[in-house]
Amino acid sequence: MTPIHVNVAIVGAGTAGMGAYRAARAQTDSVLLIEGGAYGTTCARVGCMPSKLLIAAAQAAHQARHTEPFGVQVQGVTVDGAAVMARLQRERDRFVGFVLETVESIAPGDRLTAKVSFQDANTLVTEQGQSIHAKRIVIATGSIPVLPPVLKELSARLLTNKNVFDLPTLPTSLAVFGPGILGMELAQAMSRLGVNVKVFGVGGGIAGIRDPAIRDYANTTFNEEFYLDASAQVKSVKETATGVELSYLHRDGAWQTEQFDYVLAATGRAPDIAGLALENTGLQLNEHGIPLFDRFTLQCGNSAIFIAGDASNDVPLLHEAADQGRIAGENAGRYPDIRPGLRRTPLAVVFTDPQIASVGFNLEQLNQHFKGRFADGLVSFEDQGRSRVMLLNKGILKVYAEQGSGLFLGAEMFGPAAEHIGHLLAWAAQQRMTVSEMLEMPFYHPVIEEGLRTALRDLNHKLHLGPQVIARCIDCGPGA
Repeated sequence: MTPIHVNVAIVGAGTAGMGAYRAARAQTDSVLLIEGGAYGTTCARVGCMPSKLLIAAAQAAHQARHTEPFGVQVQGVTVDGAAVMARLQRERDRFVGFVLETVESIAPGDRLTAKVSFQDANTLVTEQGQSIHAKRIVIATGSIPVLPPVLKELSARLLTNKNVFDLPTLPTSLAVFGPGILGMELAQAMSRLGVNVKVFGVGGGIAGIRDPAIRDYANTTFNEEFYLDASAQVKSVKETATGVELSYLHRDGAWQTEQFDYVLAATGRAPDIAGLALENTGLQLNEHGIPLFDRFTLQCGNSAIFIAGDASNDVPLLHEAADQGRIAGENAGRYPDIRPGLRRTPLAVVFTDPQIASVGFNLEQLNQHFKGRFADGLVSFEDQGRSRVMLLNKGILKVYAEQGSGLFLGAEMFGPAAEHIGHLLAWAAQQRMTVSEMLEMPFYHPVIEEGLRTALRDLNHKLHLGPQVIARCIDCGPGA
């Protein structure tokens, strides 16, 4: 086979890889985008978008069933599982189609469909034996689901994010392993669509929440809807002819055996690097086999190899993958002129109900880097005016700032409109605003954001920069 010679080779055509391609192409016209699987990003095909389609259907069903407190009677709410999944798949395929259109717009000479591995630091080889000689290489191979040992004997009745969205209809029952972000989003959605759901975790974690008080609040709230044991003891998981038999220690203290249609493994993801033969690159690898890299340049050591997106195991979120892809692609394209790229303020959102958001430094990081030098402000949404009007009055928000300077450092929230409040707080953190400056911003009435103002006022007082918060303050309006 004829060897290929390029300036930049990019391995993986997901969000990070596509971003890297565009950025590198702006620097050099000799770029090759290599994809070993199906085109269409994780987000569009098996992640963000299909999960939000399921959540939207669940929200519609939930709202229809809970109109009575408003004085509105809705009779006979039913869920057509086949119709729910048909819309999900139809819209998902539409989103994937947009990605494929972008791929098709790339010149055929700049694309290669093949699985590759490293022969050396500047040479990739396909499974068919074709060599690709690249002056610079970007690794953007994404991630794959990780299965715990207890689930590895399952086959036909095992679901992951790769196949759960292809179900022809909703199951009757579902055991979810992993109360992380995806597990909690899908568990609650399935439950609200009428599926009998139980969620099992280890270690007590729930959807990435770091603050123990917020995590406890979330645990209580979710358990009002479906069974959740974030520190479960599971004795066995056996696939049968009709489903999965699960033996576990119930929260009430008794061992129980229960049948489920399927098991959903939402137990995390790992970088998809096993087949790359990274040992042939000469790069220094960490204990997980991932190259050591600079997170501001994405350069691996002092080499001409860069890594971006989920493959780096840094921050597995779409907007982070896009940023990393752009930084890696720019630096690969103009190598050896390596420049740090903009890494934005950390922002994560979980689309449960109530929603979860984290911004900037979390509590663990604050205790590590700012121990004894930060304060926190708190608000409960249970009596917050607009939240109570809409019967969304569950949740709490904590905001953090540095003692002395009043610099806003981060926040964690379990409550209504967290996706929007999270953005406001991320913008404030990235602009390095103080709490006093944030309180100078306008707050309309009545809005959920007034709860944020209450938390900021509490924080400002604890920083000794503002007066004590006045309960039922007049300028806040009723219930703020």
